[in-house]
Amino acid sequence: MSTRVLRSHTVYTIAAIGFIFTLHAAIPIYSNSSFLGLFADAQTIGLIYMAGAAVGILGFLIAPILIRRFGNYTMAMLLICVQIAIFYGLISSTSAMTLAILFILQSAVVSIIGLTLDIFLEVYTDDDHVGTVRGLYTATLNASWVVAPLIGSLLINGSDNYRNTYVAALAMLFPLLYLIYRNFPRFEDPKYTHLSLWRLAKHISSNADWMKLFTANVILQTFYSWMVIYSPIYLNKNIGFSWEEIGIILVVMLIPFPLIQYPLGKLADKRFGEKEMMAVGFAIMGISTMFLSLSTLKSVMLWAVLFLITRIGAAIAEIMMETYFFKKVSTRDTSVLSSYRITRPLSYFLAPVVMMLGLLFTDMQNMFVIIGAFSLLALYPALTIRDTN
Repeated sequence: MSTRVLRSHTVYTIAAIGFIFTLHAAIPIYSNSSFLGLFADAQTIGLIYMAGAAVGILGFLIAPILIRRFGNYTMAMLLICVQIAIFYGLISSTSAMTLAILFILQSAVVSIIGLTLDIFLEVYTDDDHVGTVRGLYTATLNASWVVAPLIGSLLINGSDNYRNTYVAALAMLFPLLYLIYRNFPRFEDPKYTHLSLWRLAKHISSNADWMKLFTANVILQTFYSWMVIYSPIYLNKNIGFSWEEIGIILVVMLIPFPLIQYPLGKLADKRFGEKEMMAVGFAIMGISTMFLSLSTLKSVMLWAVLFLITRIGAAIAEIMMETYFFKKVSTRDTSVLSSYRITRPLSYFLAPVVMMLGLLFTDMQNMFVIIGAFSLLALYPALTIRDTN
């Protein structure tokens, strides 16, 4: 892997850009399924998410070609402009078909914008500070996840005003566009490697550690996706919480991400190996998720603490995987990076599948047991992957 120079000012700038970018995506994300529920049934909502995942996967496969052709800066600017148009449509359209199509497109575009930000950050990170920089960046992104549910619940204001969240998301895109325009117009793209789909598949499958990491990430992202799509609906419809109460639960739940990921990233650089902490994270996440099925009490504090414990595990697993991956991949490997990020839209395809299959055998309450057991499957790749230290 090539030697890169750590430029603190630029890293902090990219972290600020990442915060705004994630805030625009996170404000509507927990109410998206409820918004879609205004004009579609639960099965159709699952199909819409699966279609968005399919388009997202296709976008990730095409993105490396477009980035090599036009450059990372141009692609970032173009995609943000496309996202502005999509959110305007989500705010103004009244056609169920149009809204479904726009929702599918925005879920794909947001993922590829995130890929361009990954490339910006990777270029300005040296090999000795990967954990520290990734910890800072991931913690900053996740800080936006902490405030976004509260903002979203306040905008919905106890009714069906879900479009207000899209207005806020649209507003975030303009400072995002300006900051990238202001800071990266002369960005020098690295010499990206080109791999066909067949060669890329062979390249990744030839590395057992990459395959294990990809598997663990699919499991983590599927856990996130299932929780994003279905847990707010469960808390609202089954337990009886208002959206304001759900917002409080989600804010408390997400606190571990900005608090522990940065120091854990530094520890991964200096002291501990990633695999051990990764396994601990998945164990906490899986076991605590299974315990969610035991509670039916309508207590904001209880549910906030229960969800908080699940996210302590998820936060540990996530930052260890991010650190491990970016210690192994260079700035030129856009195809490998894009393939790794495919796990995010792929998870939105898998989560509805897990839900539909699970409900054939049990009810919504016991789905937490299935998702928890599914999460524990990541222990095998986490424990058998070779450490970087």
